[in-house]
Amino acid sequence: MFGNFDFDVISRSWVYLFQTGMIFTLKLTALSMVGGIVLGTLLALMRLSGSRLISGVASSYVNLIRSIPLVLVIFWFYFLVPYIAAWIIGAEEPVKVGAFSSALITFIMFEAAYYCEIMRSGIQSIPRGQVWAGQALGMNYSQTMAFIVLPQAFRNMIPVLLTQTIVLFQDVSLVYVLSIPDFVGAASKIAQRDGRLVEMYVFVAVVYFVLCYALSFLVKRLQKRVAIIR
Repeated sequence: MFGNFDFDVISRSWVYLFQTGMIFTLKLTALSMVGGIVLGTLLALMRLSGSRLISGVASSYVNLIRSIPLVLVIFWFYFLVPYIAAWIIGAEEPVKVGAFSSALITFIMFEAAYYCEIMRSGIQSIPRGQVWAGQALGMNYSQTMAFIVLPQAFRNMIPVLLTQTIVLFQDVSLVYVLSIPDFVGAASKIAQRDGRLVEMYVFVAVVYFVLCYALSFLVKRLQKRVAIIR
């Protein structure tokens, strides 16, 4: 089955794949995770707001984003962001945003919808008595959330947040549709250049499997430790 495999194409290109492709993938994943958690936490607080208007806006955003395929959102923002930026600054021509900035905005806004639901569950898991205790100490709503509720919610939700980040790491491979040299995009370029599609895509699949399996194993161990601390 593997008799016709040219393993030399992998040995010749693995440095480029990891130094260029994988570093780009990890960079986009990390920035999207941070931005997504920040925006997702804000959306979670909006969904838990007593105002039906604020809660409705956040709920509509989350339901809309979660109902659209990610690859469509990537295309949307890639073609739409230059026009939005031109509208904001009053330029007559579309602003050159670049594929990386467009992809980063896309993933932050897309992943925020998923992180929002995770954070909302985490906040709701904190006993109501914790909020009353903060109010008894003279804290307002923002102080109670910042110093009492959110730190506990983050700790409880760390395993789930990391699991969602593993999904994000896999989803980043979709940016190859924008011709961005992420890990899959870099492998695709070499595969087409050398005519070795099978070898390169098998190698990419093995790398993703090893990394995601190892990360999932670490998350499970962390989940057990968090459960013990509780």
